[in-house]
Amino acid sequence: MRRDALPRARALRVRETREVTAPATTDDRDASRLARRLGTTDAVIIGLGAMIGAGVFASVGPAAHAAGPGLLVGLVLAAFVAYCNATSSAQLAAVHPRSGGTYVYGRVRLSPYWGFVAGWGFVIGKLASCAAMAMTFGSYASPAYARPLAVGAVVVLTAVNYFGVQKTALLTRVIVALVLGSLATLVIAALSGGAADSARLGAIGDTKVYGVLQSAGLLFFAFAGYARISTLGEEVIEPSRTIPRAISIAFFITLVVYAIVALTALLTVDAAALATAPAPLVTAVRSGRFGWLAPAAAVGATVASLGALLSLIVGVSRTAFAMADHGDLPRALAAVHPRHRVPHRAELAVGAIVATVAALADVRSAIGFSSFAVLTYYGITNAAALKLAPSERRWPRALAIAGIVGCALLALSLPWLSVVSGAALLALGSLVFLLARRSRGRSDA
Repeated sequence: MRRDALPRARALRVRETREVTAPATTDDRDASRLARRLGTTDAVIIGLGAMIGAGVFASVGPAAHAAGPGLLVGLVLAAFVAYCNATSSAQLAAVHPRSGGTYVYGRVRLSPYWGFVAGWGFVIGKLASCAAMAMTFGSYASPAYARPLAVGAVVVLTAVNYFGVQKTALLTRVIVALVLGSLATLVIAALSGGAADSARLGAIGDTKVYGVLQSAGLLFFAFAGYARISTLGEEVIEPSRTIPRAISIAFFITLVVYAIVALTALLTVDAAALATAPAPLVTAVRSGRFGWLAPAAAVGATVASLGALLSLIVGVSRTAFAMADHGDLPRALAAVHPRHRVPHRAELAVGAIVATVAALADVRSAIGFSSFAVLTYYGITNAAALKLAPSERRWPRALAIAGIVGCALLALSLPWLSVVSGAALLALGSLVFLLARRSRGRSDA
């Protein structure tokens, strides 16, 4: 055994203990490696860009398959769980305004292991989200060529990111405006087309509880983008004030939009038809006499899915880069391109995995798997929020507790294949983490 082994091992344990137990300081809240240029409006727009559009275009069909008209109840339940998660994210981001989201919060407030599980869950969940967005793009652009178009979109956007071109707040404003315009056109055309019938909602009472819970888990996929605001902690002006306000505003705007769109779809098309339609909201528009406006819905879906896909690829690759930099993923992924200054190996790895999944999986499976992994991520977020001191808390602890229970309930109500595959990958990642940690410990002995 080396002479300095025990002091080194002891120093490692002390450093990790301090990282986990030490409260956030003023320096933690104020220090930033990046320029703080985003105000409340910019943060709200970025949150809307991550939530509004692609999620609702992709998740209405699978939710209708699970619960029929009962998906409206599922939407309310998903919104409540998402709100609990949003309040926990906002509080933690205000106290720890650093890039990395719950990967950071879990490490600091719980332990390095739970930080890893959160980061790993985010990476594998968002990889599935990327695939779902790619397949949504292909389904709305041309159902007959959905998979080739999905793979092509991933390749093109990975190339764009590789050369350092990223979606800015200005571009997000344009995307949000186009998507909201498309959704407004969809709602007006569908409701005024003569096909709306309130009798289609009559079967809500016949929906089984499990179906409602499963639809809530699938619809949660559409709300998960609010975490994008908390990951901007180092680039937001006055993060302790801006982030909580921006998350709340973006969340409630999104909820209103989703409720209007879901209600419109159910009033104009039978739930069974929505469940099997490759592009459910286009089907809703075509059901009335203004069916010629259906291309507007298709345009909105393609723009929204491409915008979300671009943003997701950037986010996943950066999280993978951060985890690799800490040694929680292969160190090779921490490489930075000498010219373009992007994590090019992480970008290429993410693009390759997403393209493969998009070529093989279906949207419903991808959404279910993504929801399971992301619900795990937010379960850890709520657990970390329980560790906040009273002076750091903005909302009651009961919301964080409700968030933990809600995340567990929705995750276990998802399709069994999503639960099994998600749990297996989380367990595999945990095993690799623990073995690597044990190996590092032995190398110091």
